[in-house]
Amino acid sequence: MALALSLTLHAGLVAGWRAHAPPPPAPMATSSAPLQISFAAAPHPKTHAETDHAKPRPTRIAATPPDAAKNRNAPVADSAPPAAEAPSASMPAPPAPTAEEWKLASTYTLKNSKRYRYTWAQQVRSMMGTAVEGPQQGMVRLHIEIAPDGRLAKADVLWSTSETAEKLALQAIRSLPPLPPTPTGKPLVFDKTIAFMPYETGWPPVYKYDCIPDPPSFHNRFAQNGAATRATPREPAEGDASGTDCSPDDTADSIEAEEKDMQRQFKEWGAGRLNGVE
Repeated sequence: MALALSLTLHAGLVAGWRAHAPPPPAPMATSSAPLQISFAAAPHPKTHAETDHAKPRPTRIAATPPDAAKNRNAPVADSAPPAAEAPSASMPAPPAPTAEEWKLASTYTLKNSKRYRYTWAQQVRSMMGTAVEGPQQGMVRLHIEIAPDGRLAKADVLWSTSETAEKLALQAIRSLPPLPPTPTGKPLVFDKTIAFMPYETGWPPVYKYDCIPDPPSFHNRFAQNGAATRATPREPAEGDASGTDCSPDDTADSIEAEEKDMQRQFKEWGAGRLNGVE
């Protein structure tokens, strides 16, 4: 009985395995074509930079607040208002010289009528108007000839750094009021630079050194055919204080002139000394 039972069990297992076994593979079709084998080249090793570049970079998605998600279609306002532009620097024209200043200028004979020349330039600058920062600012250099009676005889522009400054200066010169006669009673010829800038109206001259005679100009004694000539005494030049009486009242300086003179000396010598250059 045991043998019969064992044989029956093994027969059932063999029958079940045959029922669930996969079908045998189909026979391979024979072909007359020869077998071909291709060898591919080994891939070139990539560097770290190429490897990092090839890797996909994770994208960061910022979380959208609920209020912004609701108003996504609303117009976005600027975060900060645009900064207002700084106003351009400007300086009004200086006041015209007073009658007292013209009186002193018409009697000052030293240094080629130095006070008359400065007062004339201040009169022209006061008629040019307000100077504003920008391309219209600049300076103009003029060659002036004034007749003995104070009338303008000639005015030529030597150079200028601004067409606006040149135009305003010439317009002011044509509109000058009647001026007092020249101090020496002779034609007054000089060159003058007028500044049309928002930070400069012209430096007041210093008169305290005008009583000191000018040093004699260099004269070569051997200039005539190589022969020595006897030195002749120097004659005082026109407007020189060495041959005239110089009153201290005529050369008194204003506080503004003294201040400007100190600023000029500091700009010329102070910067070098501060940097250790003597």
